[in-house]
Amino acid sequence: MARQGLCLPPHKGQGKDDLHDLIHQLGFVQMDSIRTVERAHHMILFARNQTYRPEHLRQLLEDDRRLFEHWTHDAALIPTEFYPHWQHRFALAGDRLRERWRRVRPTEMANGKTISFEDLMGQVKGHVAANGPTRSRDLKTNNGRKAKKNGWWEWHPAKTALEFLWRTGELSICHRDGFQKVYDLSARVIPDEMRTTGTQSPRAFVDWACGTALERLGFATSGELAAYWASVNAAQAKTWCTENLGPELIEVLVESADGSAARVCLARPALLEEIDALAKPPDRLRVLSPFDPLIRDRKRLQRLFNFDYRIEIFVPEAKRTYGYYVFPLLQGDRLIGRIDMKARRDDDALHVTGLWLEREVKFSQGREKELAAELRRVAKFIGMARVMWEPGFLKT
Repeated sequence: MARQGLCLPPHKGQGKDDLHDLIHQLGFVQMDSIRTVERAHHMILFARNQTYRPEHLRQLLEDDRRLFEHWTHDAALIPTEFYPHWQHRFALAGDRLRERWRRVRPTEMANGKTISFEDLMGQVKGHVAANGPTRSRDLKTNNGRKAKKNGWWEWHPAKTALEFLWRTGELSICHRDGFQKVYDLSARVIPDEMRTTGTQSPRAFVDWACGTALERLGFATSGELAAYWASVNAAQAKTWCTENLGPELIEVLVESADGSAARVCLARPALLEEIDALAKPPDRLRVLSPFDPLIRDRKRLQRLFNFDYRIEIFVPEAKRTYGYYVFPLLQGDRLIGRIDMKARRDDDALHVTGLWLEREVKFSQGREKELAAELRRVAKFIGMARVMWEPGFLKT
């Protein structure tokens, strides 16, 4: 929790530089389009500091260019100083996606003519170079065909080309229009000193990826290190762990909160001395985004917090255990339950439709007041005037 910024005082005033430091500490902040309350990146940052201002995030991303948007395990906002390490991702993505495109759709139609993959990329990049910031809808659709929804290579060709050029580093996201990506040449978005830094050797890149992941997790298995940035594979992470055992890396036995067997993890030797000095997490109750970094790794979450969490967005309504988009509740160092709520902007209210507490967690008067106070903070943050508790919200 300390490494994930959840032991910091949530009420302390946060400036723009403080926000950047927090994102650097996290490594990245995941983005998601769902906005039942507020989008994931805003919820993640607000959970750590109630004085968080989305305008500061916009300035860091769009004006200062101290953040950039790209891919980890999903779309994320990342400190721009990490951009040179993404050169490896660009190369890997290019090889993988180019081969897949050629296998699935070797040619495309544009203006009634058949063109190659390379020509399509060149045309789209040329359009962006000549016209500046570009959305997919600014380019022609797939000649009247209805776009399929089964994968990125089945979007209309212009959208696919923009995404390919972004994934491979030719283009960058300069800003969002609503939540739609707006692309421009990377040379016009990413500071020169970040783009022109020489590419690391593969070995140095694995060392960076595993080492920085371990800094942010505190302790981890090799698989957890590989998954953090989603930039190296399990075999590379395992080799890194084996090669660094000794003065740089030790094995520690981590007990499991869910009653399963203790797990051998890797840690820096200094961790054993740091544990006693860590600040305790605030006692207050907080709402977490379903994409919060604390809960992103569901298996690790189950093992360390004994909290079983799944997003049920794609589960048919009749088969859902909880709800479409349910938020975990954190109190102190314990995940105590989950809440289903939605911002109803038509009546200026945050509506609570479901609350499920974990076993042995009581909905005492004190906890009810804590939850009410947190929901008022959330409602104020998203611009809602009040909180509405719908009948039957407390579930068993």
